[in-house]
Amino acid sequence: MAKKDQFIVGLDLGTSKICVIVGSRNDEGKIDVIGIGTSPSKGLRKGVVVNIDSTVETIKKAVEEAELMAGCEITSVYAGIAGAHIKSLNSRGVVAIKEREVSSLDVDRVIDAAKAISIPMDREVIHVFPQEFIVDDQDGIKDPIGMSGVRLEAEVHIVTASVTSIQNIIKSCNRAGLEVKDIVLESFASSLAVLTPEERELGVSIVDLGGGTTDLAIFLDGSIWHTSVITIGGNNISNDISVGIRTPISEAERIKIKYGCAKTAMVRDDETIEVPSVGGRPPRVLSRQILSEIIEPRVEELFSMVKREIVKTGYEDMIASGLVLTGGTSIMDGMVEIAEEVMGLPARSGIPQDIGGLVDLVSSPMYATAVGLVQYGLQNLSRSSRSAQPEEKTIKSMIMKIKKWVSDFF
Repeated sequence: MAKKDQFIVGLDLGTSKICVIVGSRNDEGKIDVIGIGTSPSKGLRKGVVVNIDSTVETIKKAVEEAELMAGCEITSVYAGIAGAHIKSLNSRGVVAIKEREVSSLDVDRVIDAAKAISIPMDREVIHVFPQEFIVDDQDGIKDPIGMSGVRLEAEVHIVTASVTSIQNIIKSCNRAGLEVKDIVLESFASSLAVLTPEERELGVSIVDLGGGTTDLAIFLDGSIWHTSVITIGGNNISNDISVGIRTPISEAERIKIKYGCAKTAMVRDDETIEVPSVGGRPPRVLSRQILSEIIEPRVEELFSMVKREIVKTGYEDMIASGLVLTGGTSIMDGMVEIAEEVMGLPARSGIPQDIGGLVDLVSSPMYATAVGLVQYGLQNLSRSSRSAQPEEKTIKSMIMKIKKWVSDFF
């Protein structure tokens, strides 16, 4: 087994699948994917843990698979969180600059002031994303450290989640023998894997189409400005297919993955599919267009809900880069075309970028969240190593001073 400290592990707890990705930092400071494990999800509903024992079992299976491939022991993970309980808001904080020059301490103080908001006892802040800083009425500042002034303001985006949902994720991971290093919003994790810096600056919306939920995140001027969760996903499409063509739900899921198309106009007239029946009846042959006619209205409804959510924020005219679709449901043929049609914006499929190693295995929108969790872990390592450096220097200088004092004295 390889040394465990070298690895960063992302755990995507989805409604339809649990995915574990193991990454290691390469010489260029980027991520090499060295292991992947997936397991059909049992125990989660609409992104929330509803059965801890089932969740623990599926986590263990995915972890074992990833450990075998990576040749290492997994002891800690960065876990994703989603679900209707996720709520977000924008806030502002103001502080006086102590030394007339902005220091990292002033930045920490102003962010603390911005997040000092009243939230219910059953909720917990999971992220505070700085959007911009204002020094003496000079706005649009991304990094204020070193600037002169007397007053520092910060605009931040705060994401909160249900305390019980967080605790159930941590409990499930702990029972599977894993330590949770951090809980990360899944749509934010996906954005780390698939968005380019240009898209973030120009304005973009990431739409993470999962099995139980659709997660939305809007980026403007390089920062995150809005996050929300819509409780409709790929499982609703499977249910529609199951009822529409009278087949078991497991078969409906298989048919959706293999033959599903979100746009009927893209399906040829002569294409047919074999549909297993229920109750021991013989299978039937149906036109693939019938399947598409069942899927298309649900997908249109889903993107209409996304559009309503974006319009509600008031940012619809600022998303010049359009939409980036991730998640397993976004793989279906015709999804990008329907998204562009309903939203009136350009859309593309979000495939993880800027990674090495087993790229072929994770080059799909369905792995965007898990890869993004590993990217988040890498950023965390970089931040902690940077913040440790000044402390190390201080300790070294103290030791040098003591040595000098001792040699002078004796």
